[in-house]
Order: sequence, then structure tokens, then C-alpha cells
Amino acid sequence: MKKLMFLVLITAIFASSCEKEDSGTAADAGKTYTLNYAVFFPATHLQAQTAEAWAREVEKRSDGRIAITLFHGGTLTQAPQTYEAVVSGIADIGMSVFAYTRGRFPLLEGLDLPLGYPDGVTATRVANEMVAKYEPAELSDVHTLYLHAHGPGILASRKPVSSAADLKSLKIRATGLSAKIVTALGGTPLSMAQGETYESLQKGVVDATLCPIETLKGWKQGEVIDYVVDTTAIGYTTAMYVVMNKDKWNSLPEDLQKILTAVSSEWIVKQGQAWDTADEEGRAFVTDLNKTFLSLPEGESRILVDAMSPIYEEYVQATEAKGLPGAAFLADLQALLAE
Repeated sequence: MKKLMFLVLITAIFASSCEKEDSGTAADAGKTYTLNYAVFFPATHLQAQTAEAWAREVEKRSDGRIAITLFHGGTLTQAPQTYEAVVSGIADIGMSVFAYTRGRFPLLEGLDLPLGYPDGVTATRVANEMVAKYEPAELSDVHTLYLHAHGPGILASRKPVSSAADLKSLKIRATGLSAKIVTALGGTPLSMAQGETYESLQKGVVDATLCPIETLKGWKQGEVIDYVVDTTAIGYTTAMYVVMNKDKWNSLPEDLQKILTAVSSEWIVKQGQAWDTADEEGRAFVTDLNKTFLSLPEGESRILVDAMSPIYEEYVQATEAKGLPGAAFLADLQALLAE
């Protein structure tokens, strides 16, 4: 009799345990996880629209178990503070630019070097492959969803440029890394916000600007330049991140994590293509304005490439001094772009 009662008791406990487990699983399956997403682009920008499409696809594949609200144009957090806002949990997800916090991402600054990026799809693919390979510690306080990067920076000028020597007489709008490029080429860099560049070009305060060609339409700067100079031999990019608060990521069930990972993987190409679409629109804009496109002879392009050596060396020295594999990182970047 005692044995029978014991078996009944054990069976009851086991059944109760299973009911609780089933109940918890069912609760997770029915729970909605609401996330906010800080995107520094204005809502009208193609990159913001592509981010919006990412969010809607995540919601669709999760059957509404993930709900994402986008905050565009700095309405949740300003662009330079977005990464730290994600770390602290002010933003659950954030998109912004690594270079907006110089020194915060020393190894990843290598992504922006003037290595001759041909287009946005390539720049975006390379950025993601490098992060996957190196798993940089500077991203360890967030969960990285994916990266993306714009097409090559070119020279838009009021004056014709047919040789590397012509650059030495120019005052060129450039900030951060692009200012180093101008200095290496012998020109005079002048730092200013994009919003100030149109008037500065119009009034002759600067002779030219270094920028991705999409900027010539987006900021209407194509109206106040006369030449678009192909400097893709030293085409730089600007790498951007889409990262998630680590605690928020860890709080999600595994099936929802898999959905976020899968959609993000697909959006690597989509976000890169969006940059290339914007570049095509920029090119069409200045073509319709009858601006002149100039290509440098191969020998002159080689001079530009050789002039970038001090920038590469500075990057390697700075990273190696911090115990980071800057030389290997740079070599891998160059190898990927040579493929």
C-alpha cells in the first residue's frame, strides 16, 4: 500500500512539473517582445526605409511576437551617442556610424581606410566578413546584428582635375579620415558639416568635396560643382553598425534570436544595394545637370594610391600600440578587395 501511494505521489509531482513546463513554453510562445530601434537617418532616407523594411520582416517572420518601433533622425538618441545608448539600454537596437566616436573602435577604423572600395555591396560584405573573422572586443558589450557601408568616396569639384598634382592647389571639404586623405594628397582640408558644404562650394570657400556620389543628390551639392572626378582607386567608405542591447538579446527565446539572425544576414546585401541605388541616383542627378565626369590616367591613379601609405602606416602603428592586430586586419581587407 505504501509503495502504491509513493508511486501515485511521484506521478502527481511529475505531471505537475510537466504542466508547469508546458505552461511556461506556451507563455513564451504567446509573449510579445517590444523593441525600440534608434536610426540616425531621417525617415525619408533610403537607408532608414531599408531599416524599416528589416523591422517589418522580423515582425512578419516572428508572427508578431517581436514588435519594433523605429525612432528616426535622432529622436531617441543622437547619432554619436547611439552605441552607448544601446549598451545602457536606452535603445534596444541602434544604427549609427563607427567614426562618430573616434577612438572607441580602434580596430574597426580600418574598415574606413581609402582602400579602393568599388561599391556599397562590396564595402558592406567586406565589413561583415571582417567582424565575423576577428570578433573584435570593442563590440563585446553589444550583440551585433550586421554592418553596412556606403560606396566609394569620390571628388566633386568646381575645378577640373586631370592629375594628382592638380589636387595640391585645392581647398577640399573633408572631415576625420577624409581630411587625412586630402592632406596626404597635398591639398588643403577644410572641416565643415554637410549642411554647410553647399554654400561653401557655391561661394568658393572650398573648391571641392570628398563624398560618396549619392551626397551630390541628397544634399543637392551637384548643383554647385562642375566636375565629378573618379578617385575610386582610393575610394574610402564609412562603416555603420546595427547592434542590439546584450541583455535584451539574451532575454529573447532562441527561436526569435534565430529569426533576427536570419533576417539580418539577408539585409547585409539589401542594405549594401540600397547604398548602390543611392549612388546611381546621385550619378543620374549630376548627369541631368550636365556636369562633367573625369577619369584619371592609370599612372595618376597609382600616385594617389601610393600617397595613402602614411595613412595605412599610422593605422597599423596605432592599433599595434594597443595590442590589436592592425597589420593583419589591414592585410585581410586588402586581400578581400583584391578578389
